[in-house]
Amino acid sequence: MTGPDDEKLAPVTYLFGEKPVVDERADSWAVLIADKDDVVEPASAETRTTPSSGPVFRALQGEVPDDDEPDDDEPDDDLPDPEAEADRAHNVALHALARRGVSVAEMRKLLLSRDLDENTVEVELERLLAVDLLDDGALADTLVRSLQERKGLGRSGVTAELRRRGIEQEAITLALETDDDGDDEAARCLEIALKRAPQLRSYDNETAKRRLSGFLMRRGYSGQVVSAAVKQALEGGGSTGSSRFGPKTPRSGAGPRFR
Repeated sequence: MTGPDDEKLAPVTYLFGEKPVVDERADSWAVLIADKDDVVEPASAETRTTPSSGPVFRALQGEVPDDDEPDDDEPDDDLPDPEAEADRAHNVALHALARRGVSVAEMRKLLLSRDLDENTVEVELERLLAVDLLDDGALADTLVRSLQERKGLGRSGVTAELRRRGIEQEAITLALETDDDGDDEAARCLEIALKRAPQLRSYDNETAKRRLSGFLMRRGYSGQVVSAAVKQALEGGGSTGSSRFGPKTPRSGAGPRFR
C-alpha cells in the first residue's frame, strides 16, 4: 500500500511548441495552456491601492473636499456696508459744497469718481436736492452775475461756461433773462473795449479794429454789440460819466490815437 509520502504528482507535459511564461508582477509562474490572451494576470500594486471614488480619489483629482466648499448662505465680508457708503457719499458732497457752488451734474460725476455705486449716488443727490443744497437755478443766477461783472463775459460766453458746468439750458436761459437785458450787454462790452483800446496804440486803425473785435467776440459778445463798441472805443466816442461796470470812461475826443 502506498503512503502519502510515496504519492508524487505527475510531471507537467507541455504541448508541442509551447513554453512557460514568467509574469514579472506575479509571485509565481503562469502557464500558457492554449492562447496567451487567456492568461489572467494578477492585479498590479497600483490597481490594488488606487481608489476610484471617495474623498481620497477626489483629492487626487484636485477637487475641493465637501467640507472646504464655500457656503452660499454665509455673508460676503467684501461687500460694502450700505449705511457706511451712504455716510461716505454725504461727507464727500458736503466737503465739495463747502468749497464752491456745485451743479447736479458735477456732484454726480464727483461721487461716481469715488467708487460709490450708482444707487448710493442717486439717493445722495435726492437728499441734497430736497434740502436745497443742490440748486442749478440758483447756481446759474450766481454764475451769470459773476461771469459778467468779474470776467466781463457776454451772453454766449456765459452760456458756454454754464454748459461746461453741466447746468441745463432752461436754467441758463432763465438766469440770463432775469439778470440782464440788451442795454446792459452793450454797456458792458463798451466798457471792456475802452479799457482794451489803449493797449493797441502801436497798430494802425484797421489792425487795432480787427484785434479789438476778436478780443470782444472771444468773450462772448454778439457781432452787432462788438461793432458798436469797437467804433466808439477806437474813435474816442465813449460816453462821459461813470459806470457800474468799471472806472470813468474817457470824454469824447480823448480816446487813443492810432496811426
